[in-house]
Amino acid sequence: MNARAPATAQAIWHPRSSAVFAERLLNLVLFVTILLSCIAFIEPSPHDVMMLVLLVACVAARMPFDRRLAPLLVLIVLWVAGGAMSLLQVASIEDLHPVLNQNAIQYFGTTAYMGSAAIMFACLFSDGDLVRLRALHRAYLIAAVFATIAGCIGFFHLIPHSDIFLFLSDDGLSARVKATFKDPNVYGPFLIFPLLMLLLRMLTEKLTLLSVALSLLMLTGLLLSFSRGAWIHFMLSAAVAIAVAFLSAPNTRVRTRIAGLMLLSAIALAIFVAILLSIGSIHDMFLERAKPLQPYDIAGSGGRFALQELALGDILEHPNGMGPFGFANASIGGGQQHNVYMQTFLVDGWLGGATYMTLVLLTLFIGFRNTFLRTPWQLYLIAAFGAYVGEIGEGIIIDTDHWRHFFLLLGLIWGLSVANINYRRMQFHAHAAASNVY
Repeated sequence: MNARAPATAQAIWHPRSSAVFAERLLNLVLFVTILLSCIAFIEPSPHDVMMLVLLVACVAARMPFDRRLAPLLVLIVLWVAGGAMSLLQVASIEDLHPVLNQNAIQYFGTTAYMGSAAIMFACLFSDGDLVRLRALHRAYLIAAVFATIAGCIGFFHLIPHSDIFLFLSDDGLSARVKATFKDPNVYGPFLIFPLLMLLLRMLTEKLTLLSVALSLLMLTGLLLSFSRGAWIHFMLSAAVAIAVAFLSAPNTRVRTRIAGLMLLSAIALAIFVAILLSIGSIHDMFLERAKPLQPYDIAGSGGRFALQELALGDILEHPNGMGPFGFANASIGGGQQHNVYMQTFLVDGWLGGATYMTLVLLTLFIGFRNTFLRTPWQLYLIAAFGAYVGEIGEGIIIDTDHWRHFFLLLGLIWGLSVANINYRRMQFHAHAAASNVY
């Protein structure tokens, strides 16, 4: 027995065994990182800390960088470079308050961090590893359900001090659910990717009572965010994802299933929303938030539309950008223009703004091209693409350039698109080899 012990130990610590351990550890760290992404009311958040651990795990597992991700890397670097150049604008202002200067540096650091996160996620999913994708899905689903339950507890005042999960109006008379986030407008969109995953699986694979229950729970959370942008985001994202799933279905039977279940789902959703709106507090807030225009949209020179008009002029006058918070400091009342595309031009200059726009449009093109290829991970890509389309649409009315889940979606689309290329190449070689045999 003693003579065989060294051999056994050598087998345990064989390089292959070590690689398997590193891979499993990486998937575990990814799971915990995504699980903590719902805790976003503090900065740095637990998710941000885990992102550093995830980076170490990627290095330990020798996560490769596929050369097809080079365009993503170049665009991220140029975007960050534009932000760095605009930061010099801030540093050149002699009377700038030290706190404002510190906030500007922190803003730039967040931009660099978000871009790096997108690249890391793209590398993580560029091999189409289904185990890793399932870990992502389960962790994200648990995080979304946790946040939704917290939000519902706050809205219905189920426990003492649950108001911490609410975003109260200035007069304190109305409340929107922000759950474990700082803002309802971020919480609502956070729920959409796991919602789409559940919806697509129910439409194309298996309809279960648990999936229905979790979907209704998160739809309740989405409604209680009272975010018009999130509502439109979900409707657009769901329409895109379902349309792609329908068009890419392998046969008529699956298409018929999707169409039939979608019709039943629409009827069930209408009934469910009607039941929720029968609750007085939800009904009143819904009517208030469902108005096409809110007071802050048209509030004179400080309204959203007026500020966007001013922002357009400042973009043309500042090719190097105004730096972080530059426009807000210069505008009346410190208002923001609430448009991510204007935001990137205002903050990062023409270089950063044009690069960001290129990144958004190129990701849209790449995602659209690759969602129709039938692969083992197709549903993940369709859900990510659908959520991404809604998110870039919502960017017209809100700043999304520092939303963590946006860069997760971006990395997913690039990574799985690269996986599609490799998968297509593998199929071609397998077909060629089979042809040579026969």
